Formats: sequence, C-alpha cells, structure tokens
Amino acid sequence: MTTAAPQPNAGSDHSKDVSYLIDGGSPDSKLSLLAFHQLAGHMAGCPFVKVVVERSNNRLHFINAREYQFHADYIGERIMGLPVGEIRGQIDDFNKQVYLRDDRPYVLGIVALQKRDGEQFFTLETVEIDTMGKAILVAFYELLKQSLDPTLPLFFKPANHHQESIVRGLDSQILPRLYNHELYATQDFVLLNAGEAQGRLRLFTAETYRRDGHTLKWYDIICMDRVPDDIPRVSGLINSAHTTPLSHTNVLACGWGIPNAVQVNARAMIMDQGLDGQWVRYAVESKASSILLEKAAAPASPPERPAWSVHRVRLELPETENTAIMPLSRLRMTDRYRFGTKAANLGELVHVLDQGSARLTGFYRVPRTARADLLPYLSAEVEGKSGHNLGEKAWQYLVSYLQVPRGIALPFSLQVEFLQSSWRIQQAIGRLKMALELGAKEIDSLCLELQRLIRTTRMSDKLRECIDEQIANYLAGVRSFVVRSSSNAEDLKDFSAAGIYESFNHVTTADKIFESIKEVWGSLVSPRSVRLRQEVGISLDDCYMGVIIQEEVQGNMGGVMVTTNPADPTSDFRNVYINVSAKSATEVVAGKSMPSQYLYNTVEGGGRTLAKSEGNELSEMQEQLLQRLAFCGRLLQSHFSQDYAFSTPVDIEWSAQGNQLYLLQLRPYKV
Repeated sequence: MTTAAPQPNAGSDHSKDVSYLIDGGSPDSKLSLLAFHQLAGHMAGCPFVKVVVERSNNRLHFINAREYQFHADYIGERIMGLPVGEIRGQIDDFNKQVYLRDDRPYVLGIVALQKRDGEQFFTLETVEIDTMGKAILVAFYELLKQSLDPTLPLFFKPANHHQESIVRGLDSQILPRLYNHELYATQDFVLLNAGEAQGRLRLFTAETYRRDGHTLKWYDIICMDRVPDDIPRVSGLINSAHTTPLSHTNVLACGWGIPNAVQVNARAMIMDQGLDGQWVRYAVESKASSILLEKAAAPASPPERPAWSVHRVRLELPETENTAIMPLSRLRMTDRYRFGTKAANLGELVHVLDQGSARLTGFYRVPRTARADLLPYLSAEVEGKSGHNLGEKAWQYLVSYLQVPRGIALPFSLQVEFLQSSWRIQQAIGRLKMALELGAKEIDSLCLELQRLIRTTRMSDKLRECIDEQIANYLAGVRSFVVRSSSNAEDLKDFSAAGIYESFNHVTTADKIFESIKEVWGSLVSPRSVRLRQEVGISLDDCYMGVIIQEEVQGNMGGVMVTTNPADPTSDFRNVYINVSAKSATEVVAGKSMPSQYLYNTVEGGGRTLAKSEGNELSEMQEQLLQRLAFCGRLLQSHFSQDYAFSTPVDIEWSAQGNQLYLLQLRPYKV
C-alpha cells in the first residue's frame, strides 16, 4: 500500500509498506528517522532509501528496499500501473526519459545516512549517467531537504563529473555538497576483499615488520598502516590507513582468497581488546560497516597444513631450447610457454591492434541484468569510426586511442643458456633444490647466494651480441627502456605472483640493460618468490623467466584499470575502476601512496570521482580520455576472456601522453 501525507515523525511501522509518500514536500510532512530505517536497504554498512519525485505533482516517494530493488520497477508498477516486470522490457527508453532529458517526468535518487567524526547526516545522489541540469538538481535537493528529519543536515553528493562541474559553480549555501573523495578520505572501513579466516593476529609497524616480518606464518593475520607488497602468504590482511584495491598486496589477497580491508581504527581496536598475538576470527563482509574481530580458541597443537598447500599448481610444459628473440609484434597469447605470460599478452595486444578481433563486441552481445541489448550503447560510443559493421568500428575505436610501446621479448632459452654457462650457478641451483626438498633452514641464504652469482657472472659475448643486435634492429632511436620480467609462473588461475618478480624503469645504457636482464633472471630465485611457489607445489625445475625490453613512455599521467568494480564485482556490469597517478602505474601498484580513483560507466557513459590524491586534478580532456580508456578496456576484456559470457575482468597498466593512451601490461583480474 501507499501511505499518503503522514504526520511529522510518525512512529508507525512502515516495514510492510511499499513506500512512504509525501505530497508536494509539505512542511508538515517529513520522513522520520525511524521510518527511514524501516524502509532502508544497506550497502557497505550504510543505510539508504531510493527516492522518486513525480514532477507533475511534486510528489516524493521513499521506496521500501525489501519490496523494490530498482526505481524503474517501482515506477512501472506503482505509479504507471504496468504489469509486474513489464517496465524492464522498456528499460532503455525509460532510462533515456528519466536520466537524459530536461523534460523528464520523474527525478530519481538515493538518500543515504552517513556518519563522520561521530556525526550523522544525509547525502543525496543520483546515478553516474544522470545529466540533470542545475535547475532540476537544486529543486531536487530543496524538496528532499523539506521532507527529511530536520535535525540532520543534507548534502548533495555529485554522482559524475558533469554534476561535479555544476556543483563547483553553485554557492555552498544554496547547495551544501560533499564529494565522494571527501567521504572516502574519512571512511573508517573499506572492503578490499571479502572473506573470513581464523588465525593469529600480528600487529606491526614499518620498523617492527622489517625486524620481525620473517617470523610470519601462513596462519597469521597481519595488521599494519599499509601492508607492504613483500608479504609472505598469510591468512588475512588489515590496513589501518587507506590504500588502493589495485595494489600488488590486494591483488595477492584476491588471488589467495583471504580477507583484506581498510579499518582506520584497527590498531586502537586491537590494542584495546588485547588481541595482538591472540588467535582470532576475522571477517570482512560486503554489507558490514567495519571488520569483525573476535577472540577464538587457539589450537592445541600447530595447525595442519592449509588446503592451498595440498592443492598443487601445474604449469604448462615450457620450451627452453633454440627459440629466437622476437619483437612483441610477432607474439601471440599462445607463445607464453616460450616467452612468459606478460610478453605473450603484450604480443596479443599488438596483434589485436594490427589485425582486429571477432571477439571485441562479445561483452556487449550478452544480456545483462535488466539489459537485454547493450549493443546500442557500444554503437553510440564508436559512432563515426570507419567500418562496415560494429566489430570493425570497435576495432577502429581501439586503434584510434591505443598503442603498445615497441619492444622485444627474450625467450626462456636465453636464460637457460646463461645459467648453464656457469658451473658455479649450476652448483648453487643444485644446493637450493636439495634444500627445498629437505625443507632446510638455509633456503633464504641459498637463494641470496644464487642471486649474487647471477648478478656477477659475465654474460658471454655471443649472448650479449645476440641481444644487442635485436635491440638495434627493433628499438633503434629509443633513449630510455623498461626491462620487464615475464615468467611462466605468474598470472595463473591459482597463482597470481603480482609484484614478486623484478622490472626496471629508466634504463638508458647498454650496460644497464644487460645488468637489468640478469636482475630479472635472478628475481626468479629470490627468497620470497621461491617460497611462494614452493608453498603451492610449483617446483623450481618447472619455472623459467623471459624478459621484455621495451621503449619507455614518458607520460603525463598513468595508472591501472580493472574492467570491473572491485566493490561490487558480481552485480555492477556497467563500471570499470581506474586508478590514476601523476607519475606512473608503478606508483599505483606499489601501494605506498594513494592514487586518484574513478569509476567509469561503459554502458551509458559517465565518470565518478571516488578518491583524489593531493594536487591531481583532472582536466576535462583527461576525463574524456579515461572514458575512452574504459570502453577500450571492455573491448579488450571481450577478446581476452576465456569464456563466452565475456565477463572475466582484465587488469591493465597504462600511461597517457597527451591524447594518446599506451598499454604497458595486461593480465587477468581475479574477483
């Protein structure tokens, strides 16, 4: 039923009502806080109520979240009188009417109850695609302000860059505002990876981690300001300072399937409850407002081996003999068994840009929730590109904006040739293998000694000349290089290896190139990489390292994009998540500082600012460039997906120079 014109702060039970309706924003009719909570749904611990304004009569509807998940369903059934579900068959036309037109019949939004510094307040926001102008926006805010509990302030929260621009031009007395990035900066809890674990809680500072980090066990749950990316495999992560979901640390947490969150007051919570060093149950849930930490019974004896240590990761049989150095332009994804995953994926990217792909439109050909046909949205974005069909236009769209920097790939066979050239290295490898088999204590010291030998062993003239010749052939004129790792033991279904192998930027001389190549080869036997692989049953005998030597792009911004929304990967099919640094993608994945963070809609279009790094304000041209990057990401997701739902996200490191986008790496992203 619908409740019309209730009395102020009425305490009646609205838990079974479809909505709570206020006529004309009457000053005598307000939604009480009690009624708000009875109608509210929850997201990330924040209660919210969907609202609809009928513009013809100024009626305001607060929708019961238990009855209606979408504004459109409520409007179709309760206002327009359509049969249940019928509005979904008209959803594209409906969305154009209510989000894109100035003469829209309805205004849609969400009112959320927020808390900051112990104070409660309401925020009003719309959706990313809403193009409402200043007049509608201000009128919407005024109507809500008149109709909510007057003891709590109401702020408008811009939902996209268009609204951010409008708000900046309005007096804050007329329209009080709070930006997403302002709320994010003061948010106590941010879900990074949902999950639950029992283990021993360990509280570290940067100094104590450097001193005692080697004592961590697989069953430990580590809490630090920002957990560093050189952690061994553990059972849970807690960051007491904000970090990005795209850091190497969180990519590892996703790959390991362990809980990870930002909880700003975690250190005080742990100290107050005396939990440091204690066994606890730790949970991170999508609808929670904080992490869950509670004491648990310590095991009577050392815990049994975890399930992941029993499950063995198997590698594809590599080719390690008589493989020539290749330019990236001649590699395909199937060449990973000779050159490693990174090199093969970059080669595949070059192939797609050169030759196109029949798979590019795959994501948009699959019906999504309440969207039977996404192809018109893609068609609108690539309109104007040459081609006889949508697939060709999509390819031209990619070619217009994307490049992969020139590069060559050194195969596994060169690493094998180098290692076999030294009997000292061969002896050191034998000692390390024996120690791994026996579980000896000397594993770390043997790894370090082997790395030292690889660094200091002279590369033969024949091998050096072979590499030098190919650099001269394919990279003549390049002044600065990147030397990247490309192993067969990374980006696997059950083994991420994010950040455990070395890559080097700003390499400018031949001697430094050859030093960097040996450092990359040596990173395959670092103590950390050896232990992480050993834990999941990847034998040192099966691991090889290729090397990418690539032109370095001097961009004016860079970052990382994943073609999903990490906060809502299962139901949000529209948005991709982009982190931006004024320096490079390396700054993002290192996780040592906070990048700017954005969501970009790859269906209807439009971007939203989630978090801002200091002094990193995007220009309108840069915002448009990131929107194109987002659509390009969706097209590449379609090509690289191993299934025909085309839903497997990809993780892309990128750089931008003016209006040109460069893709530096691409890998699968586990959600």
